Amino acid sequence: MTTQKAHKRTDAEGNIPPRHVRILIVDDHPVVRRGLAAMIDQEPDLKVVAEAEGYHEGLDIIRKGQLDVAIVDMTLKDIGGLELVKQVRAIDSELPMLVLSMHDETLYAERVLRAGARGYIMKQEGTDKLINAIRAVMRGDIYVSERMASRMLGKFVGGSGDGGSSPLQRLSDRELEVFELLGHGLSTRKVAERLCVSIKTIESHREHIKEKLQLKNANELVQHATQWVMSEGGGAMRSPE
Repeated sequence: MTTQKAHKRTDAEGNIPPRHVRILIVDDHPVVRRGLAAMIDQEPDLKVVAEAEGYHEGLDIIRKGQLDVAIVDMTLKDIGGLELVKQVRAIDSELPMLVLSMHDETLYAERVLRAGARGYIMKQEGTDKLINAIRAVMRGDIYVSERMASRMLGKFVGGSGDGGSSPLQRLSDRELEVFELLGHGLSTRKVAERLCVSIKTIESHREHIKEKLQLKNANELVQHATQWVMSEGGGAMRSPE
């Protein structure tokens, strides 16, 4: 019986090319996913091998493994990208995650890093910066903009990096999530159903939010939340249909 040796793919010079870095994109806009994939696939060592439009689909793909990096949008149609980052960290603490967003980095960058992502990049950045960000998180480095890095360094070194920051930074991740959903017009009951918690829990979050933002009553809270969501262009997650 003869044994055949496996054929190894080589380039024109006979060298074995390196394995592609396998990338997952989680974004609820098909056009955005395709555009990102087209840009990334132009790199000889990078390859988008999977796409997902939301939290649950993305989590299912990640559970199957065989990924090297996940690019996650903060704006998802079901559950926010921040929660996805937290869940992925619990499943696979070694998978590098890069959060891509159109929303205020001063409010979200530190949150996603604390949640377990290795980088945060704004969608308006150019292709070169996106590729640099992917390579940085793959190396195990942290990637944020120069402006954000300077701000974070100022907080650690001089303790004065909070100047001019949004009052919303006082909110916890869950309080910010509740605040945002209220801004999308959801009632307390609907917010509780969306987050799979009790109405009493949401009422408690509402009270804490009012205290931290120095708002007088429920109407002021909803008005403030609505104005913020509109100014952010929709907030960090999509309003349910």
